[in-house]
Amino acid sequence: MTRRQSWWRRGLAVGAVFALAGCAAIEDATQPEPADGKPSVSASASTGAGGGGGTAADDSALPGIPTAEQARTELAGLTVAKHGSMSGYSRAKFPHWASQGESCDTRETVLERDGTDVERDDQCRAVSGKWTSVYDDKAFTEARDLDIDHMVPLANAWRSGARTWTQEKRKEFANDLTRPQLLAVSAATNRSKGDQGPDEWQPPSKAYWCTYSRAWVSVKASYELSVTETEKETLTEMLDTCGS
Repeated sequence: MTRRQSWWRRGLAVGAVFALAGCAAIEDATQPEPADGKPSVSASASTGAGGGGGTAADDSALPGIPTAEQARTELAGLTVAKHGSMSGYSRAKFPHWASQGESCDTRETVLERDGTDVERDDQCRAVSGKWTSVYDDKAFTEARDLDIDHMVPLANAWRSGARTWTQEKRKEFANDLTRPQLLAVSAATNRSKGDQGPDEWQPPSKAYWCTYSRAWVSVKASYELSVTETEKETLTEMLDTCGS
């Protein structure tokens, strides 16, 4: 009788182990994939590698950024109009990333510009370095965790005037390294922003609002793109964070 109870208890223990393993396997198999089909942001992107360092307000890497006063003047001169049609839009009409010579393209050029201690392989790919995503003030050491954001998104540009441009001008816009149009940021914030204007999305780090609004206005003014009424109102409020 004692021997039978011992085997019975062992059988229960083994059964419990298999049951728990089975539950874990089912749970792993049913984890949802990203709904938008984009790659998942890695753990280092979600936690950062020492974010919160207070560097989000730094705009030293952005070329051609105006002062707050210059941006206010440029904003006042922009055409105010409703968004145009998205008819005919395609990202393919804004060719990127263009070659920048020496095996480098626009993406790799921005990664090198916005990072520190960046090392490249013989194909110009960033294999190491340090970057701070100014939108959320998080730090990274893996280039794959970063996206290159178009300050004024391609679709927004299309709706505000770029639909009438030549393909060559749209290529220039999508690869512009001379104005504050491109910057390396966390993949999470870039994909959260999408093609939204500042009246719909602002950087999570409010410390960057001043720089963001100055850059946005500068790009729209340089390319003579229109703004909506609410876009202009929001940009005015964001410029107010710059102080006098």
